[in-house]
Amino acid sequence: MLDLDFNSLIQKVNESKVIYCEGKVKKVIGLTIEVEGIKAFVGELCTIYNEKNKSISCEVVGFREDDVILMPLGELIGISPGCRVVPEGKPLSVRCSNNLFGKVLDGLGNPLNNEEIKGGDYYPLDREPPDPLKRRRIKSVLPTGIRAIDGFLTCGEGQRVGIFAGSGVGKSTTLGMIAKYAEADVNVIALIGERGREVLDFIEKDLGEEGLKKSIIVCATSDKPALIRLKGAFTATAIAEYFRDQGKKVILMMDSVTRFAMAQREVGLAIGEPPATKGYTPSVFAMLPRLMERSGMSDRGSITAFYTVLVDGDDFNEPIADAVRSILDGHIVLSRSLAHKNHYPAIDILNSVSRLMPEIAEEEHKKTSSFARDLLATYKDSEDLINIGAYVKGSNKKVDLAIQFNEILNNYLKQGINEHTEFNESVIRLVRMFS
Repeated sequence: MLDLDFNSLIQKVNESKVIYCEGKVKKVIGLTIEVEGIKAFVGELCTIYNEKNKSISCEVVGFREDDVILMPLGELIGISPGCRVVPEGKPLSVRCSNNLFGKVLDGLGNPLNNEEIKGGDYYPLDREPPDPLKRRRIKSVLPTGIRAIDGFLTCGEGQRVGIFAGSGVGKSTTLGMIAKYAEADVNVIALIGERGREVLDFIEKDLGEEGLKKSIIVCATSDKPALIRLKGAFTATAIAEYFRDQGKKVILMMDSVTRFAMAQREVGLAIGEPPATKGYTPSVFAMLPRLMERSGMSDRGSITAFYTVLVDGDDFNEPIADAVRSILDGHIVLSRSLAHKNHYPAIDILNSVSRLMPEIAEEEHKKTSSFARDLLATYKDSEDLINIGAYVKGSNKKVDLAIQFNEILNNYLKQGINEHTEFNESVIRLVRMFS
């Protein structure tokens, strides 16, 4: 009888749901913390309490035998063997509301000035992309206010575009112009892995007071832990999804995807993932489409996304650039040689493409753009001969035409930072150039 009662008791204990459990820190290796005594899922939020009872938030990133591997959402300082670890039973989420306009948030969605966000809803950082069959087709143009883009690389509402460039060529400036002049209800700007000095510069110089009013900035600077930089990209995407679900026209800008990939590489290597191409772990190439497929059209609103890619050594075929280009709906290439000629924005029209322009642009606009692109290509092919004086006028009618229009086209493509051109004006000016 006693055995029966004991077995029954054991069964009831096994079937019972544990409401509260604790573990303890076993060891710290590099960027990771090994914890014993808890069961948690990947992505779950955990809190570590050090000897001074100060809390440190962490996320579950993997397992090693019976131990759980955490990475801190902050500094490791203060963590010692035996520190209490409490699983929270939920993943990371961000509070979204209309009170976010004009705010600068950290990588986890907390205002940098410690101001409390009131009202709104909590959105999980990691969400599923919209159902492919429920995505509306892209049919309408999204004016950016930049002639080179509107005239030659027309973007649609809900399109995802990459801006590829080396360092110091003008990616942030181009993003600032789009934020100020593009026709959208909300701008969500993610500054991932940027220098701390550049954040205020971008807000005051590139974005300006006018752009900040309808913008929300998520900032995870280069000095932050890899996990914060990684989560910054997901935080910005979740905020953009919140406004898209309200039926708004959202622009999501991320600078840069390369530093997001570098953060994931740090996390992957720290938990023992094998390195692959150029040291990037396989999880990096799985994470990129997970992030980027969340933007675009839904059955309610739209997220038009601009992702900058910092190409290593101006190599536009390096692994991250190649992977991003295959996911997105177009790419804008910024040329260092054009920047050296004081040609801004330094958009290389011949190496850039918008995959949706043929579907959304007017027929006359497409024909004129194609003809102008052909002239730019002809001039580039003959440029060396022209510069050394070896080309004789009249030898080739097409080259003569390219020389005639080269300066006119370059003046059209150049644009001041504070110069805004309406979409219709950009198209009419391009068409009239050849009429």
